[in-house]
Amino acid sequence: QVRLVESGGGLVQPGGFLRLSCAASGSHLSVYDMGWYRQTPTNLREWVASISRGGRTNYADSVKGRFTISRDNAQNTMYLQMNSLKAEDTAVYYCNSVPGQRLPWGQGTQVTVSS
Repeated sequence: QVRLVESGGGLVQPGGFLRLSCAASGSHLSVYDMGWYRQTPTNLREWVASISRGGRTNYADSVKGRFTISRDNAQNTMYLQMNSLKAEDTAVYYCNSVPGQRLPWGQGTQVTVSS
């Protein structure tokens, strides 16, 4: 069974940066188009960025120019480099396939942007 484990979150000041990781076991991420999602206590889970099997990337307008998604198929891991963080980026971040989120959700990783 596929298991996704997100890590790399934490508390950072506005303008700071973090790098999130999504490690997979039980399956190869290389067979999926993958994405990052985030959820706040008051909002539905929203799509943040995605990367195709071929490496094509797409971003939500709210993070374009600040976040970079990448993948290392040899390590079976996906990443999200987050720069110039804002308070509104505060959320629990998850990874999953796109579209359709076909994989079991991991526990997510909390990102808190606050001074």
